[in-house]
Amino acid sequence: MGFSNHFRSGCKIIFEQEPCVIESSEFVKPGKGQAFFRVKMRKLLTKQLIEKTFKSTAYLEIANIQECTLSYLYNNGRFWYFMKNNTFEELSIEKRIIGTYRKWLLPQDICTVTFWNNKPISILPKNFVNLKVIDVQPVAKGNTVNTSGSTKLAKLITGAIVKVPLFIQIGYIIKIDTRSGQYVSRLK
Repeated sequence: MGFSNHFRSGCKIIFEQEPCVIESSEFVKPGKGQAFFRVKMRKLLTKQLIEKTFKSTAYLEIANIQECTLSYLYNNGRFWYFMKNNTFEELSIEKRIIGTYRKWLLPQDICTVTFWNNKPISILPKNFVNLKVIDVQPVAKGNTVNTSGSTKLAKLITGAIVKVPLFIQIGYIIKIDTRSGQYVSRLK
C-alpha cells in the first residue's frame, strides 16, 4: 500500500481495479479544512486521463508493473512474437495490445513492453524508425515546385501510410516519429 503523500510523477498504483501511472501530484492545504492531494493519473489499459483528489491520509495499492526491453521477431496476424535478449525466451502478445504500433514494427526492432502481474498490457516502439518507401501518390504535373506545406502520401514497407514531401520517391528510406506518425527526414 502507498499513502497519498508518496504519490509522485511516474508512480504506478491500482485505482478502480486498473493499473494507473501518476502524471502529476499537487499538495493543497486550504485555509480551512483538511489538506489533500490533487492527482492526475492515466489508466495504463485504456489510456484514459483521470483527475482525482485524495485526502492526505488516503492510501492505494502499488501496482506490480514491470517494463522489459524485447526484440520483435514476427507475427501471424493474431499474435506478435517477441524475444527477451538475455534469455532468448519467446513471448507472444495479442494483436489488440499491439494496437496501432504494429505499423512501425520491423523484425529485430527493440520495443519496451509493459507487464502488469506478469501479463503484457502495452508496447512502446522506438521513438524513431527508418522505413523504406514502397509506393507514393502521383504528383500532378506542374505541382512539382516544393512550396511550403506541399505533401503527398507514401506507403511504407510495414503498410503504414504517411504524408511526405513531394521529392520523396519509391525506394527512399525515411525517418518517422512513431509518437506522432509524421515524417522527420530522408536518410541517405
